[in-house]
Amino acid sequence: MWSHRRPVGTAESVGPRWPAWRRHGVAVLTVGTPRASVVFDDDTIHENAARPGFSVVAASRFVSAKKNKALVLASAEALFRFSVVSKVLALQLGGKERSGAVRAVALEDHVTMAGTLRRVTVRTLYRWLAAYSEDGLEGLEPRSREGVDVSAVLDSALIEFVRGEKATDPRASVPELIRRARELRVIAPDTHISRSTVWRAVKRMGLATRIHPSKAEGDMRRFAYPNRMMMVLADGKYFRAGAERLKRVALFFIDDATRKGLHVVVGTSESTELFLRGLYELIRKVGFMIVIFLDNGSGFISGDTLAVIANLPGVFIVHGTAGYAEGHGKIERFNRTAVASVLRSLDGAAEVDPDPAALELRLGHYLGQYNSWPHESLDNQCPAERWDADPRPLRFPEDDDELRSSFIITEVRSVSKDHVIKYNGIEYEAPRGLGGSKVEIHRKILFDDELFIMHDGRALKLHPVDRQANARDKRSRHHCSETPVSGEGVPRTAATIAFNRDHGPLVDHEGGFIEPDKEK
Repeated sequence: MWSHRRPVGTAESVGPRWPAWRRHGVAVLTVGTPRASVVFDDDTIHENAARPGFSVVAASRFVSAKKNKALVLASAEALFRFSVVSKVLALQLGGKERSGAVRAVALEDHVTMAGTLRRVTVRTLYRWLAAYSEDGLEGLEPRSREGVDVSAVLDSALIEFVRGEKATDPRASVPELIRRARELRVIAPDTHISRSTVWRAVKRMGLATRIHPSKAEGDMRRFAYPNRMMMVLADGKYFRAGAERLKRVALFFIDDATRKGLHVVVGTSESTELFLRGLYELIRKVGFMIVIFLDNGSGFISGDTLAVIANLPGVFIVHGTAGYAEGHGKIERFNRTAVASVLRSLDGAAEVDPDPAALELRLGHYLGQYNSWPHESLDNQCPAERWDADPRPLRFPEDDDELRSSFIITEVRSVSKDHVIKYNGIEYEAPRGLGGSKVEIHRKILFDDELFIMHDGRALKLHPVDRQANARDKRSRHHCSETPVSGEGVPRTAATIAFNRDHGPLVDHEGGFIEPDKEK
């Protein structure tokens, strides 16, 4: 159980213990009173007396523990919105009020799925937060609407006026343009024109909205969560190992509150598969975190990473930026310690096995030593002692099969006429009967990206197309039934009619000779 701010004196509960409000598989818990603090135990909320003027609004997501639960197939835009919403909720858990958290996130540049930077306005953030509280990840899906060239509500005369004024005076602000339009009677003096609507029209016309961009003024305080597994920091550190100095990368998972090294995985590159494997092993080892903080590495911002975390119960994701000290100061300091303590001793060492599995064993042993070292930032306590003394209970998955199902990505693919499914540039053989249709592809990330589909109630694993084997394999034959269709008589085809005319019998049915004129 975690209390954001400890109450003064003896804490007496002033509110009943009430369960999470479940709606569409998402539970949203909102508390914001002038004299209240929020106590989390992952399922319930208590209100305790606290200092005056303190207010917290917290949102927590819960997914019911059902086996073989259906995963949410989210678009790239919905996953991007989920990552931005997670930042706001993470700041709230760190003690910020919702308004301050929204303003801080609105000043940041966010990395999209395409790798570009994008900003989100305060108004949009409130709209996304409300949609996520209402319908979860599905509420973050973009709504389709008819395209608008410039504006569906502004008069064409006003649009042309704005275009002309911006061409002669690019520094004119939107409120100034509206005032000019009223003075010149382009619009009636008492007509209300939304400045946001005019601003969007200016953007659609490709006109400049400001000459000198404003600087982003973010919240420069570092994250410091009071309890374990509220935030987990993850980052990769490249190093060289063995006599051949082979390049390797270690992904470390660090608890923010206690500085404890939780887990490490080693691979040849910082890939999505390596991170998700480490995340799965971490959850099985110490349970679910509330927030996981990542940088903008390729393995951290991929669609698979966002899709998996979006389907984990009660877990949010926050992406940092290069040099973003608020989230990465602690793990960067840990990386420097790891390099000085162990990683630099692996470069060129003949006795060191460069195999990733062997390096994981070596670095896992180092984490055990690191967790027993006193830290000045922990009042000379070691991370292991601070971790064991933390009162917040760990939240483990109730079923391993359910956890594994969260690491299965589902996508829709088209099947060609010759029963081939293309996925990531590889052609896979599809079962007969699916040609020309669309099927759901399930990808098991934890099992070397195995692909399978559900067919006739069974899970069928897909295999790459073997063209040489198909060239030698016999094709199936369609055997036509010789049984006549109901009501079908003996057909008289054109060939039969021509044969009877040229080679018909010489006598009729009574046995008499058929005269040539009678035959005609």
